[in-house]
Amino acid sequence: MFGLRDAEIVREVARCGGFRAAAQKLRLSQSAVSTRVSETEQRLGVELFDRKRHGARLTPIGRRFLDQAERLIDMRDQIASSLLPSSGFAGTIRIGVAESIVHTLLPTMLGKIREVFPDARLELSVDLSPVLARRLTDDDIDAAIMVSQLVPIGAIEVPVYSCDLAWFASPSINLPKGVLTPKELAQFSIVTFLKGSLPYIEVERIFADPNLPSPLLHGCASLSTMIHLVSDGFGIGLLPDSLALPAVRAGRLVPLNTSPQARVSRLEFAFTYLGARNSRQMEQVRECAQLAADDYRSKV
Repeated sequence: MFGLRDAEIVREVARCGGFRAAAQKLRLSQSAVSTRVSETEQRLGVELFDRKRHGARLTPIGRRFLDQAERLIDMRDQIASSLLPSSGFAGTIRIGVAESIVHTLLPTMLGKIREVFPDARLELSVDLSPVLARRLTDDDIDAAIMVSQLVPIGAIEVPVYSCDLAWFASPSINLPKGVLTPKELAQFSIVTFLKGSLPYIEVERIFADPNLPSPLLHGCASLSTMIHLVSDGFGIGLLPDSLALPAVRAGRLVPLNTSPQARVSRLEFAFTYLGARNSRQMEQVRECAQLAADDYRSKV
């Protein structure tokens, strides 16, 4: 009917005397804390807090609930301590990553995490950075590797990886000679990141000039699909240069020489987590991500 995480949130609200203070302590949004408490009350069919008074004060049934729930929390901690393996952690680590990370750091990073936490269970989510930021704030994931500009306020943020974006095309496409400006690029269909992503927004900005023709923008959530579409001549593409490199070496893609007006910012990724949640374990996971990034850079 309720989880231990729900009990922990109720306990923090009671200790802090309000939802806002508890949210700050837990590094969650106030709405997430309020929703979790309301859902717990609905499942139990009782009111845990007297909301008619200033602040958040436990009702008599709320005090009874918390007394019992704290026993469960203590029991959980005792069981975990008695079963701790040599790694010191046997729980679940929930990690969210942007799709670019899947093709670069992720395999090595997961291998290193398994070495550090051999008894931990990993739950992996792949999504857009705005979605990862929201899920991190709502406590749906423990950590994320996402675009740095979108890291939630209050989260711990450590840069781990960056990549340049460049324009590519199939050798079969007949392109103008010389340096390509946005005007020349706009003559072709364009394959890029999914709509709403930072690269897509930058591409829209490049071609926002009313004096330019409006190109067809094809947003795609899969980088491997993007590379296949561009190499097959479906359109020119804005791609991470490190991921496009194998196709360039194989002769399936050619890099385009573009003017400064057609260039976009490099993608900066950060490992981020909320400090109140398993900070020691998250720092170890962050170290695994950093080692994986160093390993990937050494091979590119």
